[in-house]
Amino acid sequence: MKAIMVMFDSLNRHMLSPYGCNWIKTPNFDRLAEKTVRFDNSYTGSLPCMPARRELHTGRLNFLHRSWGPMEPFDDSMPTILKTKGIHTCLISDHHHYWEEGGTNYHTKYSSWEIVRGQEGDPYIGRVKDPKIPEHIPAKPGTLGRQDWINREYQKTEESMPQYQTFEKGIAFIERNSTEDNWFVQIETFDPHEPFYTQEHYKKLYPHDYSGRHFDWTPYRKVEETPEEINHIRMEYAALVSMCDHYLGKVLNVMDELDLWKDTMLIVNTDHGHLLSEHGWWAKCTAPFYNEIVRTPLFIWDPRVGKQREVNQGLVQTIDIAPTLLDFFGMKIPKDMQGFPLRNCMETGESPREALLFGIFGGHINCTDGHYVYMLAPQGSDNGTYKGQNLYNYTLMPAHIRNAFTTEELKSAQLANPFEFTKKVPVLKIEGEIKLSLLPDGTKPTPVFDTMLFDLTTDPLQQRPYRDPKIEERMKVHIVRLMKENDAPREQFERMGLPFPGLN
Repeated sequence: MKAIMVMFDSLNRHMLSPYGCNWIKTPNFDRLAEKTVRFDNSYTGSLPCMPARRELHTGRLNFLHRSWGPMEPFDDSMPTILKTKGIHTCLISDHHHYWEEGGTNYHTKYSSWEIVRGQEGDPYIGRVKDPKIPEHIPAKPGTLGRQDWINREYQKTEESMPQYQTFEKGIAFIERNSTEDNWFVQIETFDPHEPFYTQEHYKKLYPHDYSGRHFDWTPYRKVEETPEEINHIRMEYAALVSMCDHYLGKVLNVMDELDLWKDTMLIVNTDHGHLLSEHGWWAKCTAPFYNEIVRTPLFIWDPRVGKQREVNQGLVQTIDIAPTLLDFFGMKIPKDMQGFPLRNCMETGESPREALLFGIFGGHINCTDGHYVYMLAPQGSDNGTYKGQNLYNYTLMPAHIRNAFTTEELKSAQLANPFEFTKKVPVLKIEGEIKLSLLPDGTKPTPVFDTMLFDLTTDPLQQRPYRDPKIEERMKVHIVRLMKENDAPREQFERMGLPFPGLN
């Protein structure tokens, strides 16, 4: 048995033709939908980038216990489990967060890995002299924006772009090992994550009048831009999605040419979406987690099931991918994995769960049952802001996105009792705050909070938040049950104003 996972970052399902988009050109996603089961109710779990990838390994939520960070010593890792059982696992990626302190040990869980440098502000080209940067773009030394413009000077052709190289290496792995058995390859590109930088022939697919400033990198805040700027950056995103579609097609081509469909699982997924002015917001993390961010595209071909051209309505999420792959290779699923193998869901159409949670460390705790989406804000939110009181990281790997915890942060550390999933190992309990990725100019985005309820049957675009005590109480029952199953720390219940299970 063999398995291929093609993973994109920040890929919006509502901008793909199989999910109803009629203006972005994604013919290879249409081909993919013809070959696979397309999931209509696939959701994220822990956000953003590395928390989502920790879920890909561990099959369990992590946003209730810690922020962005490395794999923990007690974590179950799907690629490692496969590796130890004789399945060769390979990661081929240009996702530069893997090479930072907060993602430092994910790639080592695989049998082999290949690195492609140069996405976003990846500091892979050292240059003292300032690059030529448009005046309105912050260019302070050490910022993502400055480094990104240095990187672009070395990516003038498509062949020099990281996505091209990632797929070339991925396809080479498939061709090199197509006649062998027992392997899993994860071909993962950072695209279409911002900045939306691509070659001119993709941009020409989306002609539009624009004479404004250079604008292909969204801020993490409410929209302040003009209608012309909004339209322009959506066209830039569309061009990059079409580039992603092109290279997805190359994977489908090689599967056709080598007749891999008979014994090879194919998963095509993403970690989350990206707001492009919907709801008056840009990006993610700071905005509420609307469906444009958390309802994700997911396609699976399982040769054991043999179903194609089907739309599955099961309520699934990122934590299901690890157990699905382990089940495919005949492996026992660790008891600490909370996800479900999706074979039965694909065969019968039965949803594996009644409701699910998603969120970011220190943010809303969000819940959906497929009918309603409930965004529960922390207690103490004041005019939409929250300072993060009564919030702790539980970790043995104290690192943020690009740096270790500071000595000041570590002064608050104390040893906490084990959780159910830490294999009887105590962990550090460290006072926490919401740590979000810095913006290109080096500043911090500020999250906002309001409790909101949406009815997806009458308001699928989530335009009309409302309050209904009976429905909210029912959703809170789901939240408490799922938090308990996740062995969430007691203060998470307290900060959300929820009853702690077992207490009157």
